[in-house]
Amino acid sequence: MTQQQQGGPAPIPASGDAAVGAPADSPTSTGRRLNGKDFINIGIFTALYFVVVFAVACLGFVPILMALICGIVPLIAGIPYMLYLTKVRKFGMITILGLLIGIIMFITGMGFFSIGTGLVFGLAADLIWKSGGYADAKRGIVSHGVFSCWMVGNFLPFWLTADTYLTTVRSQYGDAYVTELMGYLQPWACPCMLVAALVTGLIGGWIGYKVLRKHFKRAGIA
Repeated sequence: MTQQQQGGPAPIPASGDAAVGAPADSPTSTGRRLNGKDFINIGIFTALYFVVVFAVACLGFVPILMALICGIVPLIAGIPYMLYLTKVRKFGMITILGLLIGIIMFITGMGFFSIGTGLVFGLAADLIWKSGGYADAKRGIVSHGVFSCWMVGNFLPFWLTADTYLTTVRSQYGDAYVTELMGYLQPWACPCMLVAALVTGLIGGWIGYKVLRKHFKRAGIA
């Protein structure tokens, strides 16, 4: 006779196990460790996010638009980011996204500071999303606003390593471009960019949520 037939208690699932009957993508259906599917999603959405950044960065050939990139990218990137949140049910996925974006920025010549800002703001966004139990749309929007602040790292070389970095920029775009651009990138521009990234990140996150509302409902996010 089985344990249930004998009237004994049913086995209690381990705390890390999925809840019985929970949807495959619900917050209770996943373990704590990242698996292959998680890393595939990280790779896909890192690529999508980079495509948005690259497309907007093409506007950087115009100095004034280059200075405004921190406020433009988050408005568009909110859609893929918020879609990504419907796949994120484990801590670390947003942090890795930020780190990978920072590494890509370094490889493409934007300096190494974005690795640090990608990691820091990615971690902060991860904590915010986790604090809502991976099911709070408002915290998801705030998460995107904070995450978007990583973009300031792309501009830190203009101030912190200007002697070497501007030499490279000047060789690619010419003296006139650098002179006009640095006219916009005064020291006070750094905190302004940070605020712009945060505010437009909140707006972009809200836009992404509205556009993808059906996906959020399907994923159990309200």
